Amino acid sequence: MLPVAPLMIEHRLIERMISILKDEIGRIKKDHQVNPLMIDTAVDFIRFYADRTHHGKEEEVLFRELKKKRMSKDHKKTLDELINEHEIGRKITKDLLAAKEWYIRGDAGALDEVLECIQALVEFYPKHILKEDNGFFIPVMGYFSAQEQEAMLVEFHEFDRKLIHEKYNRLVESVEKERGLPGRKMKADWFKYI
Repeated sequence: MLPVAPLMIEHRLIERMISILKDEIGRIKKDHQVNPLMIDTAVDFIRFYADRTHHGKEEEVLFRELKKKRMSKDHKKTLDELINEHEIGRKITKDLLAAKEWYIRGDAGALDEVLECIQALVEFYPKHILKEDNGFFIPVMGYFSAQEQEAMLVEFHEFDRKLIHEKYNRLVESVEKERGLPGRKMKADWFKYI
């Protein structure tokens, strides 16, 4: 299996969430109301799955390894674009969460801002995925030997295995901080023992 295969499979789940967000746009326009829980669910999915899990493997494994290779000018340009697009996705998601908070506080323009942010995500992700799936992932595999590809697959597996612990460690630390509780700092390398 090519290392990009799991990434392309993850794209299919991201596309399903984008379809849900398209549906949510229709609901908001019809009801003139935002469902804050739906926004929180979408933001959690985008931040943890699409960004931390999926983009994390791209940036911390695939892209890191690609940067060590002598890539064509076109592949280097596309790599830089993809990294920049990840930042754009993060900003849109941050703006969506802020707009939802404004909506909850009764800001009159927040409903339109929520709609704009959702629409931006709905337009952003399909183009980003298409660029990776159709013009980048498969061609760049040629830069790697079979052994290097296998090593990336192993590293992807290790990356995914530790994420659930990372997510809930951060959640507990956040609640402890919010409540002024002392908490316990875990050693940064404790994840390697999981």
